[in-house]
Amino acid sequence: MSDKHFFDDPDPTIRLRMWGLGQMVWGAFLAGCFLLGIGGLMVAVWVVGEFLPEESKQAPSPYGAIEVVQPDRFA
Repeated sequence: MSDKHFFDDPDPTIRLRMWGLGQMVWGAFLAGCFLLGIGGLMVAVWVVGEFLPEESKQAPSPYGAIEVVQPDRFA
């Protein structure tokens, strides 16, 4: 390919650009690991939910009994 290695170049501008690119790639890698961790947690919750009995999945929502009442300010 090329005999010129940009990361060994004595030019400070090129070295700074290569350092910045390396920092961005490392940050993207860490963000990807974080997203994979969240995805793994969601898969683990789904797997645990698959082991629950079918009756627990068909129960009515506990939030259906909540009644939101707004105070009457102009009475």
